[in-house]
Amino acid sequence: MASHRRPKQPSRARVTVLTATAAAAVALTSQTAQADPKPSKTDVKAKVDKLYEEAEKATEKLNGAKEQQGKLQKQVDNLQDKVARGQDELNDLRDDLGSVASAQYRSGGMDPALQLFLSSDPDDYLDKASALDQIGTKQTEAINEIQGKQRALAQQRKEAQEKLGDLADTREVLGSKKREVQTKLGDAQKLLNSLTAQERAALKAEEAREAEKAKEAADRAADTAEKAASTNGGDDRASRDTDRADVSESKPSSGRASSAYAAAQSVLGKPYIYGTSGPNSFDCSGLTSWAFAQANISIPRTSQAQTGAGARINSQSDLQVGDLVFFYSDLHHVGFYAGNGQVLHAPRTGTVVRYESIDNMPYQFGVRVG
Repeated sequence: MASHRRPKQPSRARVTVLTATAAAAVALTSQTAQADPKPSKTDVKAKVDKLYEEAEKATEKLNGAKEQQGKLQKQVDNLQDKVARGQDELNDLRDDLGSVASAQYRSGGMDPALQLFLSSDPDDYLDKASALDQIGTKQTEAINEIQGKQRALAQQRKEAQEKLGDLADTREVLGSKKREVQTKLGDAQKLLNSLTAQERAALKAEEAREAEKAKEAADRAADTAEKAASTNGGDDRASRDTDRADVSESKPSSGRASSAYAAAQSVLGKPYIYGTSGPNSFDCSGLTSWAFAQANISIPRTSQAQTGAGARINSQSDLQVGDLVFFYSDLHHVGFYAGNGQVLHAPRTGTVVRYESIDNMPYQFGVRVG
C-alpha cells in the first residue's frame, strides 16, 4: 500500500542558513561591482603615460637593434665580397699551378743524368735544366701561396658564418622589441578608448595648453638672448649668428648646436612615430640624430649612445640652447634644451614635436656636442 506521508519541511535553522548564504552572495556581488568602478580620467592618464614610457624604452632598444643590424649586414656583405674575391684568386693560382705541372709532364720523366749523357748539345741541356729548376721553385712558391689563400678563405668564411648568426639573433631581438612596443601602444589605446570622447578631448586640450606655455617660455628666452647678443656684440655679426639663446660665443659648439636646434625647430608639429628619424615623423632620438645630420654632424642613433656625443653637463643652470638633454635613469629619452627651463623634443606616441617643461621628466644631465 502506497505511503501518503507529507514531505519533510526544512528546519528553521536550515532556512536561516540558506537565507544568510543568499544574502552574502548578493552582498558580495554588490561589493564586487562597487570595487571595480570605471577608472577616472586622471587614473587613465597616469596608466597611459606609464605605458607610453615603457613603449619608448622598448623603442630605443628597437632602434639599437636596427642600428646593430645595419652594421652587421655591412660586415657580412664585406666578408662575402672578400670570400668571393679570394675564391677567384685561389682559382687563378690553381690554374697557374696546373699549367706548370703540365709543362713538367710534357718535358718527360727521363733521369736527368741520362738526358745529359744522350744530349747532342750538353750546354743547351744544362740551360733547360736550370729553367726547369726555376720552374720547380716557382711551383713550390705557388703551392705555399695556394695553401695560404685556402687558410685565409676558410677564416673569412668562418667569420662570415658567425656574423650571419649574429645577424639572425639581432633580427629576433628586432622582432621581439617591435612586438613589445606594439603591445604597449595597444594597451594604452585600449585605456584611452575607455574614456568618453569628451574626456579624451579634455586630455588633448590640456596637453595643447601645456605645449603652448612651453613654447611661449622658450620664445621669451630666445628674445632675451637675442637682445643680449645684439647689445654685447655691437657690429659683430658672427656673434648674432650664434645660437639665439646662447650669447657665449666662446663655446666651440654653439654654432653647430644652433644649426641642429634650428633644424629641430623646423619640424615642430611633425608626429611622433616610434622607430622613425624624419623628415616627416620622429621618435625622440630620431629627432636629435636627424637634426644634427642637417648640420653635417653625425651622432649615434639611440639616446643611450648619444650620451657620449659630447661634453657632459650635470647642472641645469649650465645648459645652453641646443644642448642635448637626457631623462630617466636608463636614459631612454632625449631632446634639445630650448632655454628658460624648456625642452624641444618628440615626446611619445600620440603627440608631435613640441616644447615642454624640463621639469615634466626626471632630468639626468646634458651633453654639448662640438
